[in-house]
Amino acid sequence: MARQRISSGSTFEQEIGYSRAVRAGDWIMVSGTTGFDYSKMIISDDLLEQAEQCFQNIDAALREAGSSLKDVVRVTYVLPNVDDFPKCFPVTRKYFGDVRPAAMMLSAGLSDPRMKIEIQVTAYCGE
Repeated sequence: MARQRISSGSTFEQEIGYSRAVRAGDWIMVSGTTGFDYSKMIISDDLLEQAEQCFQNIDAALREAGSSLKDVVRVTYVLPNVDDFPKCFPVTRKYFGDVRPAAMMLSAGLSDPRMKIEIQVTAYCGE
């Protein structure tokens, strides 16, 4: 099975040794994605702006792999503060309200204290 690696250009990928996304056949796995604007390597202090940027970063990776957010079948949300998750519902509903992938939310520390949310998805773009 052919394997396509997708990079966002983030310095984290090289430092840590991972890809933003990997396409293997009809499956696309997008790594945990934070609210960093990778073109500037900056992150907003605002939770909802970070959530929006997460989805923009994920969408860019999926599009490079020949897919889109409409193909997402699984999503995992990770937030350091569990009480912040309901605040994100307008953003998650904006992107997944019609898609409605299988979902899970975890509360855990993230690798940088500025990060308020991380989102990982799996997409299927077969028939």
